[in-house]
Amino acid sequence: MEAVRVMVVDDHPMWRDAVARDLTDAGYDVVATTGLGAQALRVAGAVRPHVVVLDLRLPDLSGVEVARGLSAADHAPRILVLSASGEQQDVLEAVKAGASGYLLKSASREEFLDAVRRTLEGDAVFTPGLAGLVLGEYRRLATRPSPSDGPRLTERETEVLRLVAKGLSYRQIAERLVLSHRTVQNHVQNTLSKLQLHNRGELMRYALERGIDGD
Repeated sequence: MEAVRVMVVDDHPMWRDAVARDLTDAGYDVVATTGLGAQALRVAGAVRPHVVVLDLRLPDLSGVEVARGLSAADHAPRILVLSASGEQQDVLEAVKAGASGYLLKSASREEFLDAVRRTLEGDAVFTPGLAGLVLGEYRRLATRPSPSDGPRLTERETEVLRLVAKGLSYRQIAERLVLSHRTVQNHVQNTLSKLQLHNRGELMRYALERGIDGD
């Protein structure tokens, strides 16, 4: 099997090295590390990482700018923000820029590695509490669509979409709805196809922007 390529972007050398070491020890191929956003964008095009672990505070570009640039690439990686900031605006802007997940640096090694794994699988991963924070903001700002706005989803697809918006994994959704893991995957794939989206991160943003929050 092809090794999973990961790039680490953080301007603190000791922290960056520690994160890279944890990833390597867990079997990931750390293809690049850098402390500069502009360099991250250049290097990502060459090494094509599957996942980018990204800090928001960089000396040249902001992490949000980097996430936006990475998401616009032809071979866009999945982005896991690893930040010391739990501020609402930082989390919200990172998600809007294309981040699949947002983890605080206070997370344990095990929590971090689990977040990388889930990000790779397409899950939307958040430090506990941050998903609710994002949902709360979108509930306040979002304009709910009319029934004719966009493709029609089935009742079950909409139900699954609401749980995706809450940040639940496939397994958690399957348990909640008493369905098989594969059935949940099929509903998600059908919804992605109808909405012309590419992954669960985009699906979550679609749901949040339209106020589909599980209420």
